[in-house]
Amino acid sequence: MARTPVLGGNWKCNGTKASVEKLVSVFNAGAFPAADMDIVIAPPAIHIGMVEASLTKRVELATQNCYVKPSGAYTGELSVPMIKDYGLNWVVLGHSERRNLPSIKESNEFVAEKTLVAIEGGLKVMLCCGESLEQRESGATEAVVAEQLAAVAAVLSE
Repeated sequence: MARTPVLGGNWKCNGTKASVEKLVSVFNAGAFPAADMDIVIAPPAIHIGMVEASLTKRVELATQNCYVKPSGAYTGELSVPMIKDYGLNWVVLGHSERRNLPSIKESNEFVAEKTLVAIEGGLKVMLCCGESLEQRESGATEAVVAEQLAAVAAVLSE
């Protein structure tokens, strides 16, 4: 089965209503690559409704994260059923900052668990793999990425 190429962009923690309106107008006016390509953007959750209301249908929306539980007292989290119920089909997981920020510190195993939950729930996953600047400068890039992918492969093969 041939894979469909994906062109994706994550807005991270950026944007105001005014800047989001401007960016969406740029997307709507833009020329897009081949029709056999998925184009996906991941605005902050607070802007998803605003973006969806005015974005061309050629571009799909993704959430920037999802949680492993379908519901419960997990303030601020988005569950796979919530994402699907809203009509979205994509999630971005494994962000380097979520792996490395001391206040979050997601492990490879937790990213792998979220990936499994997302896939089993019917979401398409853009899995972020990568190293910190320190790891890159020390020559550890390949080992770090291999470890991240091995964790996901192990969970998906269970």
